[in-house]
Amino acid sequence: QVQLVESGGGLVQAGGSLRLSCAASGRTFSGYVMGWFRQPPGKEREFVAAITWSAGITSYADSVKGRFTISTDNAKNTVYLQMNSLKPEDTAIYYCAAHTVLRTLVGGVYSYLGRGTQVTVSL
Repeated sequence: QVQLVESGGGLVQAGGSLRLSCAASGRTFSGYVMGWFRQPPGKEREFVAAITWSAGITSYADSVKGRFTISTDNAKNTVYLQMNSLKPEDTAIYYCAAHTVLRTLVGGVYSYLGRGTQVTVSL
Protein backbone atom coordinates (compact mmCIF):
# COMPACT_ATOMS: atom_id res chain seq x y z
CA GLN A 1 0.00 0.00 0.00
CA VAL A 2 1.48 3.31 -1.13
CA GLN A 3 1.73 5.96 1.55
CA LEU A 4 2.91 9.55 1.40
CA VAL A 5 3.09 11.03 4.88
CA GLU A 6 3.78 14.73 5.32
CA SER A 7 5.21 16.39 8.40
CA GLY A 8 6.85 19.64 9.44
CA GLY A 9 3.96 22.04 9.11
CA GLY A 10 3.15 24.62 11.76
CA LEU A 11 2.75 28.28 12.60
CA VAL A 12 5.51 30.69 11.62
CA GLN A 13 5.88 34.45 11.38
CA ALA A 14 6.24 36.16 8.03
CA GLY A 15 9.85 36.05 6.88
CA GLY A 16 10.48 32.80 8.69
CA SER A 17 11.28 29.31 7.42
CA LEU A 18 9.87 25.81 7.61
CA ARG A 19 10.95 22.49 6.17
CA LEU A 20 8.31 20.01 5.16
CA SER A 21 9.05 16.31 4.83
CA CYS A 22 7.24 13.60 2.91
CA ALA A 23 8.01 9.98 3.75
CA ALA A 24 7.17 7.71 0.83
CA SER A 25 6.57 3.98 1.19
CA GLY A 26 4.79 1.05 -0.39
CA ARG A 27 6.53 0.92 -3.75
CA THR A 28 9.71 1.85 -5.60
CA PHE A 29 9.62 5.55 -6.45
CA SER A 30 12.89 5.76 -8.39
CA GLY A 31 11.08 6.28 -11.69
CA TYR A 32 8.57 8.71 -10.29
CA VAL A 33 8.23 12.46 -10.01
CA MET A 34 7.58 13.77 -6.51
CA GLY A 35 5.83 17.03 -5.90
CA TRP A 36 4.18 19.42 -3.49
CA PHE A 37 0.80 21.02 -3.90
CA ARG A 38 -1.01 23.42 -1.60
CA GLN A 39 -4.57 24.49 -0.97
CA PRO A 40 -5.07 27.94 0.58
CA PRO A 41 -8.27 28.55 2.55
CA GLY A 42 -11.24 28.84 0.21
CA LYS A 43 -9.15 28.26 -2.90
CA GLU A 44 -8.30 25.45 -5.30
CA ARG A 45 -5.32 23.18 -4.84
CA GLU A 46 -2.29 24.48 -6.74
CA PHE A 47 1.09 23.18 -7.83
CA VAL A 48 4.10 24.30 -5.79
CA ALA A 49 7.18 22.29 -6.75
CA ALA A 50 8.29 18.98 -8.25
CA ILE A 51 11.45 16.91 -8.63
CA THR A 52 12.30 13.81 -10.62
CA TRP A 53 13.55 11.20 -8.22
CA SER A 54 16.27 9.78 -10.45
CA ALA A 55 17.77 12.87 -12.17
CA GLY A 56 16.80 15.59 -9.69
CA ILE A 57 15.19 17.82 -12.33
CA THR A 58 13.07 20.44 -10.60
CA SER A 59 10.14 22.68 -11.43
CA TYR A 60 8.59 25.46 -9.35
CA ALA A 61 5.52 27.63 -9.40
CA ASP A 62 6.40 31.26 -10.13
CA SER A 63 5.02 32.31 -6.75
CA VAL A 64 7.66 30.31 -4.85
CA LYS A 65 10.71 30.52 -7.11
CA GLY A 66 13.76 31.71 -5.22
CA ARG A 67 12.11 31.05 -1.84
CA PHE A 68 11.28 27.32 -1.84
CA THR A 69 13.60 24.41 -2.60
CA ILE A 70 12.54 20.82 -3.23
CA SER A 71 14.96 17.96 -2.64
CA THR A 72 15.10 14.24 -2.02
CA ASP A 73 16.97 11.86 0.25
CA ASN A 74 17.00 8.58 -1.63
CA ALA A 75 18.33 6.61 1.32
CA LYS A 76 15.39 7.71 3.45
CA ASN A 77 12.81 7.68 0.63
CA THR A 78 11.91 11.19 1.70
CA VAL A 79 11.12 14.39 -0.18
CA TYR A 80 11.66 17.79 1.40
CA LEU A 81 10.33 21.26 0.77
CA GLN A 82 12.48 23.97 2.30
CA MET A 83 10.41 27.14 2.55
CA ASN A 84 12.17 30.44 3.25
CA SER A 85 10.98 34.05 3.36
CA LEU A 86 7.47 32.85 4.07
CA LYS A 87 4.55 35.17 3.39
CA PRO A 88 0.99 35.16 4.76
CA GLU A 89 -0.20 34.13 1.29
CA ASP A 90 1.78 30.90 1.67
CA THR A 91 -0.74 29.82 4.31
CA ALA A 92 -2.29 26.56 3.09
CA ILE A 93 -2.52 22.83 3.54
CA TYR A 94 0.53 21.36 1.83
CA TYR A 95 0.22 17.99 0.14
CA CYS A 96 2.89 15.60 -1.10
CA ALA A 97 2.18 13.92 -4.43
CA ALA A 98 3.72 11.40 -6.81
CA HIS A 99 3.27 10.76 -10.50
CA THR A 100 5.14 9.26 -13.41
CA VAL A 101 5.45 12.31 -15.69
CA LEU A 102 6.84 15.70 -14.61
CA ARG A 103 4.80 17.81 -17.02
CA THR A 104 1.59 16.08 -16.01
CA LEU A 105 2.28 16.48 -12.30
CA VAL A 106 2.98 20.17 -12.83
CA GLY A 107 -0.37 20.33 -14.60
CA GLY A 108 -2.13 19.02 -11.52
CA VAL A 109 -2.40 15.29 -12.18
CA TYR A 110 -1.02 12.83 -9.66
CA SER A 111 -1.15 9.12 -8.96
CA TYR A 112 -0.74 9.40 -5.20
CA LEU A 113 -1.48 12.16 -2.71
CA GLY A 114 -0.75 12.46 0.99
CA ARG A 115 -3.17 13.75 3.60
CA GLY A 116 -1.48 17.10 3.98
CA THR A 117 0.12 19.27 6.64
CA GLN A 118 -1.03 22.73 7.66
CA VAL A 119 1.27 25.71 7.23
CA THR A 120 0.16 29.02 8.71
CA VAL A 121 2.15 32.21 8.22
CA SER A 122 1.25 35.12 10.47
CA LEU A 123 2.06 38.80 10.05
